[in-house]
Amino acid sequence: MNLTETQRAMASGDEGEAVAAAMTVLIEYGEIMGAERLIPISSAAGANIYGPRHSRPLGSDDPARLFAQYSLNTDAALDAPPVRVPSCQLIGPIDRENAGDVQNMPPEAIAKVAESSDYLDGLGVSLLSTCTPYQVGFLPRFGEHVAWMESSAVVFINSVIGARTNTEGRESAAASMLTGLTPEAGLHLDAPRRATVRIVVDTEIPATFGWNAFGYWIGSAVEDRVPVLDGVQAAPDFVQLKQFGAAAASSGDVELFHLPGVTAECTSVEQVITDDAEVLTFGAAELAWAIDRLNATRTGDDVDFVMIGCPHASYEQLQQVAALLDGRRVDDGTALWIFTPDALRRRARDEGLLALIESSGARILSDTCPAIAQFLPRGTRRFATDSAKQAHYLPAIMGIEGAFATTADCVQAALTGRLP
Repeated sequence: MNLTETQRAMASGDEGEAVAAAMTVLIEYGEIMGAERLIPISSAAGANIYGPRHSRPLGSDDPARLFAQYSLNTDAALDAPPVRVPSCQLIGPIDRENAGDVQNMPPEAIAKVAESSDYLDGLGVSLLSTCTPYQVGFLPRFGEHVAWMESSAVVFINSVIGARTNTEGRESAAASMLTGLTPEAGLHLDAPRRATVRIVVDTEIPATFGWNAFGYWIGSAVEDRVPVLDGVQAAPDFVQLKQFGAAAASSGDVELFHLPGVTAECTSVEQVITDDAEVLTFGAAELAWAIDRLNATRTGDDVDFVMIGCPHASYEQLQQVAALLDGRRVDDGTALWIFTPDALRRRARDEGLLALIESSGARILSDTCPAIAQFLPRGTRRFATDSAKQAHYLPAIMGIEGAFATTADCVQAALTGRLP
């Protein structure tokens, strides 16, 4: 790779062993990606906080290859300097307010996470602990190069905002935090951002529920290619874009999509599409397939657990849940958990919305989710969710049945213990 004089000095250890190790990661990563150089970034976002499975070696006995050193973990042998660019901690393993009573984590595990959080905070990492940092003020501008993890956040900022990032891993994101650099490859370049699949939309998309299902079908159909949506009659709102991208990144590896007049880089199909793009049609049959697939593990209508907020819910989604609850109590045999960024939970507390929702017996949780932290209400056998991403992952991760339904039907299930 063609390194600048400053970058060569960083790689040689002039700024310390940790920065040199980070440069090794980025150089090797860049060479694998075919990058010719490293480029500056404006921010980095990573999920590098402590977790028992995060301390495994990366397939080498070399201590310099330990995961902890590249993930800014407190167990790191290398003394890391403060981060070089604005950096944030993404979703983590515990809810800072409810780790004991809801997650049933032992005190020693909670203390270990707190130690790691203090360490990251000391390096200048913002402890936002959400998969949607763009909802709480941590977001790039159009055209900026960044290094972010979290598939749902990557597809959102690439598409809706028009920033540029690949889906980073813990090691590369941490290395970018320490260096302010990333390889110039993949979606940092113009050509890979062009659409190679045209999706002709030939059916009505039923609100947020439909955008979840549409995204799930998209991911399965295009895998890691870039789609452009053609024929959408009603422009999706913020929540629908958030849910659509998350679903497409779950069933496939979609990191960028275009929608004329909605996403940042697309005013028309012709502007973004390649000459040899494949054409696929999304119609009523495809919508039905996605809904059926998302309910593939479901064998009945009774539910023990309802989960809303994947990716983390917006404030408007919290308000929607409150309106749907309408002062009624959650069924004694069913738990309702709504996940949102901690900053929005604090706003909900200040404005009385949290008390209103939790008076029903529901809980507003933050910082984590059941799939990441692998925790459920005791006795859960079947859960319901309005998130295609959570319906995709949680049955496989936790070995339970999953039901994908509208937000209204999910809240109704929480109130009665049974999906309509």
